[in-house]
Amino acid sequence: MRYHTPTTFEDAAQLAAQAKGLTRFLAGGTDVLVQMRAGMVQPDDLIDLKKIAGVAEITATDDGGWRIGVAVPGIALGAHEGLCADWPGVVEGMELVGSTQIQGRATLTGNLCNGSPAADSVPGLVAAGASVEITGPDGTRTVPVEEIPVSPGKTALKAGELISAILLPPRGQNAGDAYLRFIPRTEMDIAVVGSAVSLRLDGDTVTEARVALGAVAPTVKLVPEAAEAIIGTTLDEAALEALAKAASAACSPIDDKRGTVAFRTEVAGVLTKRAALIAKARAKGDTA
Repeated sequence: MRYHTPTTFEDAAQLAAQAKGLTRFLAGGTDVLVQMRAGMVQPDDLIDLKKIAGVAEITATDDGGWRIGVAVPGIALGAHEGLCADWPGVVEGMELVGSTQIQGRATLTGNLCNGSPAADSVPGLVAAGASVEITGPDGTRTVPVEEIPVSPGKTALKAGELISAILLPPRGQNAGDAYLRFIPRTEMDIAVVGSAVSLRLDGDTVTEARVALGAVAPTVKLVPEAAEAIIGTTLDEAALEALAKAASAACSPIDDKRGTVAFRTEVAGVLTKRAALIAKARAKGDTA
């Protein structure tokens, strides 16, 4: 195995483009190192990104959004007051990934690139309208987060490309988000269903919304029909029921030992209603 420590994303992309065998990038390492130790993956080239300037930083962008480095661990997200104030749903999704020890290393970017439909951090990013900056041999491009996962364990990244930052838009006023999941245990389990809602209010009326579901389809899924069900409403009971119905209708889960198709479909609606109410409370200034 060849171990590389590039100092720019451009160099990392060139190394990946020139590699002939299996390539893996190393940021937090909580996925790839475990896979290597288990014998699931044996890279010919391991490209460590931690020597690149800015990869461990969270910075405000000129438009009022946030730029999150690819090696920022979950624990740093939860400790950042500005990010937590703007996007609590994004942060709480990442804080559900693994144990305290894992939180010291695991990253949003790694959780996204692992390609799991049950990734806890991804629905919140999708609901937030986040995007990723991608660096490759042909330059840099920006892509919405929901376009990155294409199937379990697979992403839309092309040969030689890697994510160089996660970009969150400006939060603005009278807005809130939330992420909820169902798991059989109280800690450190894989989501059976995950739901994230981000919305904006004008008074009590929802004027903008995005809804994303996890663990109920081959990839984390943006659900425009669920958002449309609550836009223009005050999240009254009828709107919440329409929201739940749209969320459940968007599900295409599997039966496995953790949950049946029917169970996941029902729970998706229940969680989405609850997440919407939390997001609304946060938009009105209740930060609980």
